[in-house]
Amino acid sequence: MSIFLDSELSDQERQREAAKFVVIPMPLERTVSYGAGTEAGPGAIIEASNELERLTIGREPALEGIVTEEAVSCDGPLSDVMERLAARTALAVEEGKIPVTLGGEHSLTYGAVTGVSRALGKKVGIVQIDAHADLRIAYQGEKHSHASVMHLLCEEGHKLAQYGVRALCQQEVDLREKYNVSFRDAEELVMENITSAVLPNDFPDELYISFDVDGLDPSIMPATGTPVPGGLGYYQSLSIIASVLRGRKIVGMDIVELAPDEKSQAWDFTAAQIAYRMMALA
Repeated sequence: MSIFLDSELSDQERQREAAKFVVIPMPLERTVSYGAGTEAGPGAIIEASNELERLTIGREPALEGIVTEEAVSCDGPLSDVMERLAARTALAVEEGKIPVTLGGEHSLTYGAVTGVSRALGKKVGIVQIDAHADLRIAYQGEKHSHASVMHLLCEEGHKLAQYGVRALCQQEVDLREKYNVSFRDAEELVMENITSAVLPNDFPDELYISFDVDGLDPSIMPATGTPVPGGLGYYQSLSIIASVLRGRKIVGMDIVELAPDEKSQAWDFTAAQIAYRMMALA
C-alpha cells in the first residue's frame, strides 16, 4: 500500500491510534465529461508526497500523525461507491480525526461530506475552490455527476461558499440564489488581487474544504480534465481558505480532479503540497 508522506513519517506518526489525519485514496473516474485521468490522481499525489518537506507555514502536520488507508473500491453503482466513502469518513470523524480524501473526480465529495455530517450529527459548511459551480441537476442524467455534486449537498441542507468559479450555466446561477450560496468568482478575485474572504455569520463553524485543482489557473495546474483560463494562484487560493477558517474549524477535506501528466510530475507535487498545506491549516 502507498502511504502519504511515507519517506518522512516516523513509526509513531503513522499509527492510527494517535493520528490526527486519515488519508483516504478514492480513484474515482466515472462521470468525467472532457479530459480523463482522475483515476490515477490519488496514487500520483501520494507518490509525490514523498518529496515534500515536513515543515510548511511554520508547522509540521506530520507531528500530529498521518495514517493512509487502502483505496476505496469504486466498482458498482455510484450510490454504493458514495456509501463506502461515507462509511470511511464517518469512522475517521468518530475517532476524532480529520479525513483527507484524495481524488478522483469531484463527485466523491458527496460521499465524503455525507459521512462527516453523519458522524457529527449536523450539517456542515462547504468551502469550495473550483473553476465550476457543480450545481447542475443530474448532469447528463447522472445524479452523482461531478457537475451535480454541490447541488446534491445544498439540496440536503449544507451551506456552500464558492471561490474561483469562472464557468457556469444559468441553471447554476439560479440555484446559487435558491440555496443562498456565498461566492466570489475568479474574475473578481484575480483582477482585484483578493486574497481573503469572510463567510456569512450564519455559516456553520464546522467546515469541509473541497479543493478542485482546476480552481487554479492552468498555467500552474494544467493536469486536470477541464482546465479553464483565468484561475486562482497557488498562494491566493490557500490564503482564501486560511481567511475563512478564522473562528471555525476543518472537519474534513478533499483534493480532487488531478489528472496526472506523465510528461511532468510538477502538478502531482502541487496537489500533494496543497493537501499537506491544508493539514497545516487544520
